[in-house]
Formats: sequence, structure tokens, C-alpha cells
Amino acid sequence: MFSKVGQIMLYVNDQDEAKNFWVEKLGFTLIAEENNGSGMRWIEIAPKGADTSIVLHDKEFVAKMSPDLNLGTPSLMFFTEDLDQLYSDLTSKKMTVGEIVNMPTGRVFNFADNEENYFAVMEKE
Repeated sequence: MFSKVGQIMLYVNDQDEAKNFWVEKLGFTLIAEENNGSGMRWIEIAPKGADTSIVLHDKEFVAKMSPDLNLGTPSLMFFTEDLDQLYSDLTSKKMTVGEIVNMPTGRVFNFADNEENYFAVMEKE
């Protein structure tokens, strides 16, 4: 049986830029940064205290290793306890941020990383 989601693979064009985006701009924790010496490098990040982490992989390298792998960006929904504060923080950092929308499940907005991949954030108490 499955017990939880452990890691989400995110394939990016520039791992260093992606790491800076998630760690510096969003405040995620850098869990690990590994290189196997053969060109495969991965960077593991997560929100503070989260059970699930995101692993940043080099899209071009992975495409060469596994040509049939879907390298599209996963549709991720993050949760926050203070949507207004997070919205204000991301907007003040000149990030691409969508409008706050009221959904049946709560208030939500989208934001984009440096590679124009969009993610969502929902208010959950």
C-alpha cells in the first residue's frame, strides 16, 4: 500500500536558476544537492517541515537518458495558512502572480517560476 507522496520530479532547463527561485525567492529548504559524477545532478528542496520534496532534474540530461519520459511540468497545488501575506510577499518580489480567485474549496492564486511554469497556492487552515 502507498503511504504518502515522497518526491515530485520537476524537470528544468537551468537547475541553478530553479534552485535559486525555490530557495531564495520562495524560502524552500535545500535538502540535498547531489552529482553522480557522470553528468546526473539533482537538487532536492521542500517547504519547511513538509513530508514531500521536489527534486530538480536537468531536463536535457533526462531527455537523453529516457527519451520516452514525459518531461512536462506537473500541476502542483501548494497550501498556505495566510494566502494574503504570501500573495503580498510574491508580488513584492516582482514575480508573475495571478489574481486571487474564490473557488468552492477555498481561495487560490497561481504563480510562475523563472521558466514560466505555473503552480497554484490554496489557503488551508
